[in-house]
Amino acid sequence: MKFVLLAGILATTSAAVAAAGSDKDAPIENQKLEVGLEGEFTNEWSGNGILIKEHGTGKKTDKELAQVIQGSASWTAPDGLAIELKWTADEAGAVLTGSHLPTPPPPQAIPEYISKAIEWSAAHPYDEEAILKKKY
Repeated sequence: MKFVLLAGILATTSAAVAAAGSDKDAPIENQKLEVGLEGEFTNEWSGNGILIKEHGTGKKTDKELAQVIQGSASWTAPDGLAIELKWTADEAGAVLTGSHLPTPPPPQAIPEYISKAIEWSAAHPYDEEAILKKKY
């Protein structure tokens, strides 16, 4: 009986490891890449249930040319949850959105003693020179 139980556990573990490692050698089933002369591009590929799409364009700022990239990725997590991630990246940084991403807690009110301390500090700026001239 113990042998059958041990064999069952080993078979289940081996199947789980094999399934987890199957993404390593997953083939790219579809790929499309288009690049324009002005720096714009479109890149799409899919394979093993994963779909990636990106589109980039040039954007003139006051000083230089910046690139704006918008994209999305979708796949199924090991627990069966459908994941969709979207992003926009430009000279100001990247913004990612997705229902699976954690969100920060709502901001809390500043305690009254902290507010009073901030007000006092603003009304009484630190003057190092005055302190150094002071004789004790």
